[in-house]
Amino acid sequence: MNNKGLSLVYVWDAYCGWCYGFSDSLKAFHASHPELKLTVLSGGLFIGSKKSSIGSYPHIPEANKRIHKLTGAEFGEKYEKLLEEGSFVLDSEAAARGLSALKYFAPDKAYKLASEMQIKFYVEGKSLSSEKTYLEIARNNSLDADAVINRFNSNISAKDAYNEFEQVQALGIHSFPTLLLKKGDELIPLGGGVMTNEKLEIRLNEAM
Repeated sequence: MNNKGLSLVYVWDAYCGWCYGFSDSLKAFHASHPELKLTVLSGGLFIGSKKSSIGSYPHIPEANKRIHKLTGAEFGEKYEKLLEEGSFVLDSEAAARGLSALKYFAPDKAYKLASEMQIKFYVEGKSLSSEKTYLEIARNNSLDADAVINRFNSNISAKDAYNEFEQVQALGIHSFPTLLLKKGDELIPLGGGVMTNEKLEIRLNEAM
């Protein structure tokens, strides 16, 4: 397969359960195609009026059951406690600032870092608005933790986050996760959600 000039664009949100469910498929697919650069863009699922407590979204527990059933994704006990208590605030801007700060120092690890963020939330029940979460991820990836936190708290990361939200809107993408193949100036949807690695491979071959 000639992959010259091709790359991938992944549109996600850190607080999107379906993105968490899609992570194993995308990890396997990305591992099979290391030659395809993968750009990760945050979509801004919970910003503005949608930034609210997790209890404000009563559909989430049932959606999580479907995600587990269809993808095998496991939700940790500490996350389940957050969900049951209900006051945890879903803030996609803070999460997008966090990813922006992390990937600034390790752009080639963008998806690995994004995946670790979701493990921190959906397994360990940790906030993606907290400096401590990004300290842990930075140290786990041998990054300068202080530099990551300084950037996370800066206006630069906020600007980066909203630039990504605008890029996603310009692409006309309103559902997450969405994986795109960039082929020259063309963006071809490959899939998302419950798509398996095998199905992604089929879509990639069809798009070539």
